[in-house]
Amino acid sequence: MSESFGAMPKVREMPEPSPGGGEVKIEVQASSMNGFDAKLAAGFLEGAVEHQFPVILGRDFAGIVTEVGPGVSGFMPGEKVFGVVSKPGLGDGSFGEYVVVPEEIGLAPLPAGLDYRAAGVLGLAGVAALASVDAVAPMHGETVLISGAAGGVGHYAVQLAAARGATVIATAEAGPQADLMHELGAAHTVDHRADLAAQVRELAPNGVDSVLHLAGDAAMLADLIVAGGRMSSTLGADPGQLGNRDLSTTAIEAMPDRIVLDHLATEAASDRLRPSIARTYLLDEVPQAFADFNRSGSVGKLAVEIS
Repeated sequence: MSESFGAMPKVREMPEPSPGGGEVKIEVQASSMNGFDAKLAAGFLEGAVEHQFPVILGRDFAGIVTEVGPGVSGFMPGEKVFGVVSKPGLGDGSFGEYVVVPEEIGLAPLPAGLDYRAAGVLGLAGVAALASVDAVAPMHGETVLISGAAGGVGHYAVQLAAARGATVIATAEAGPQADLMHELGAAHTVDHRADLAAQVRELAPNGVDSVLHLAGDAAMLADLIVAGGRMSSTLGADPGQLGNRDLSTTAIEAMPDRIVLDHLATEAASDRLRPSIARTYLLDEVPQAFADFNRSGSVGKLAVEIS
């Protein structure tokens, strides 16, 4: 939890929450780190979203329904579920033994074949990855550059784009990162630590059809896209920032509705969408997870085991 803007996250005892009308109480078994959590802990969301201190950090969850509030009809105690904490203000989070969430958004049943640990790293990153790929709508045979491919969102996006028949160019460091990108479906990898533009132009001399902007400089990436191409950005890039370039740009907001969560869970349970977990932390190790997340180099997701 965090007690003030930019305060170092720490673990402490809090009262056990109770569900209100339309809410579901979940005993959390697993969660994960996301960029949103790091921004929240660092105080970067001050003034953008209402904070109710102390803020319990964590967005993703997988666990067991223990209680439902008045008016809940779609979930029952004992049911296994997963999802993303989606409330108007920041206060409740999933880095704790229990979390209370609304029934109507950010909550879905956990299908057979998907365990808590895998579901706990799927929600927010999976939703963002699917929205990013949908926004550029790659056609079979088109070339897609994914900048930030080795991260939590990116490693899902590589798989989703490749499954549509796109030729994926993924940014990754040479070695284990690049090897994993190829295993997940990337046709090519480019090392962001060197001249990224030159490497991409060698692979796609006429430009790539679309870019997923999950990391890096948006303007530089936009210059690599063919005229009339597409870009999606989880980092807020919009046409106004990209000048007069002939391309369409979509700023991504990850909305974890039931349909999207069900789709991601089905794909993961069928092994068509594979979570890559770099390391798993216990609840009392969450402050260390924040420190490790802020040091680049992790491939995929950092999982948190709650119970």
